[in-house]
Amino acid sequence: MTEQPGSDPLHPIDSPTGWVAKNIAQYVATDGREGSVQRGAPLLLLTTQGRKSGKWRRTALIFGEREGNYVIVASKGGAPAHPGWYLNLVAHPEVRVQVYDRVFAATASTASAQQKPGLWSLMASIWPDYNEYIKKTTRDIPVVILEPVIAAE
Repeated sequence: MTEQPGSDPLHPIDSPTGWVAKNIAQYVATDGREGSVQRGAPLLLLTTQGRKSGKWRRTALIFGEREGNYVIVASKGGAPAHPGWYLNLVAHPEVRVQVYDRVFAATASTASAQQKPGLWSLMASIWPDYNEYIKKTTRDIPVVILEPVIAAE
């Protein structure tokens, strides 16, 4: 029996945005050797469970690393509303991540007010446009920490 797209994290629905879907396809097919960089910035694949539909969806996002965790920004280019993937991980913080050829479960959390300045600085050093995005919106743009789940041996 063939799994339905979105039925589980191994069979997610990929972003409907053309260039993102193309990046995801390249990334998955090559274990991140292709499709893993956007204008010099590294990309990871994030799979979240829909807060309303329950379906699993995957997108590509710029990332940084800090203390063994991965860091992403819910900027949506400075749009007035949070991206859907962010709303999904707030509702369901158990996510799936692919960083190059490494695929793992992670727990997502929004950076605290104390954590955010340092993490924002890290991410703006990777993608300077984030500093422009905050000028476009009154929304507090979340920074998200993805903590890999280490399976018990």
